[in-house]
Amino acid sequence: MPAQQIVRQAPYLRRYARALTGSQAEGDGLVQSMMEALLSGAVQLDGELPLRTGLYRALLEIWRDGQDQADGALGGASAADRRLQTLSPDRRAALLLTAMEGFTPAEAAQVLHIPQDELEDRLNHAETDLQDQLATDVLIIEDEPIIALDLTRLVRELGHRVTATAATRTEAVTAAEKTKPGLVLADIHLADGSNGMDAAADILTILDIPVIFITAFPEHLLTGERPEPAFLITKPFREDTVKALIGQALFFHAPKAERQIA
Repeated sequence: MPAQQIVRQAPYLRRYARALTGSQAEGDGLVQSMMEALLSGAVQLDGELPLRTGLYRALLEIWRDGQDQADGALGGASAADRRLQTLSPDRRAALLLTAMEGFTPAEAAQVLHIPQDELEDRLNHAETDLQDQLATDVLIIEDEPIIALDLTRLVRELGHRVTATAATRTEAVTAAEKTKPGLVLADIHLADGSNGMDAAADILTILDIPVIFITAFPEHLLTGERPEPAFLITKPFREDTVKALIGQALFFHAPKAERQIA
């Protein structure tokens, strides 16, 4: 057994196990149990598989054996971790293999020892489950009507609701107070010369929600000289970029109280 190669994979196995169980302690314990099982011969790596694939398969075998026990305690877990834990175990295992560990669908199917079409079915259901969890009301701050309509269409295609559109800072703050959105998409330069970042700052004093900024001049914002937006879309934008960033912003957003505790 190539011990040094296995040791090099240990950090990645721990990362996967922690996300799989929702607990650092349980995840690390799972990897330790797998290593002990390999050393004792209780678990054998499949010689026909690449080493990394075989290790992840062995880890999942140990995990499945312990599935009669509850998943990890999530009291200190991040918002993203808690959302992952709501997925069924099989779907969670598949999604993490591809989205976090970088396995191709064909490789992930090998790890899980299932046909690739079954793997893809699990991934599709996992993505749908997460989208259903993340569905929210969206405020669009954009002074160009055509772009506002395009963003509205994209937002609705993701299963969200557009509760208002605004073309100025004042309109945006008023709309936010009235509709209480769960996400804001904000252009930087608005119709009356006001600034979308100022509008977002006003909104964030009353609501703890993620904001995605949209600008034709990202170099004006990404200077490294001051706090900068975590989520930024460049005009002209690509539809897949907008959709991906909306998903990321909602998935990883944690309420301020949780961030302070962390």
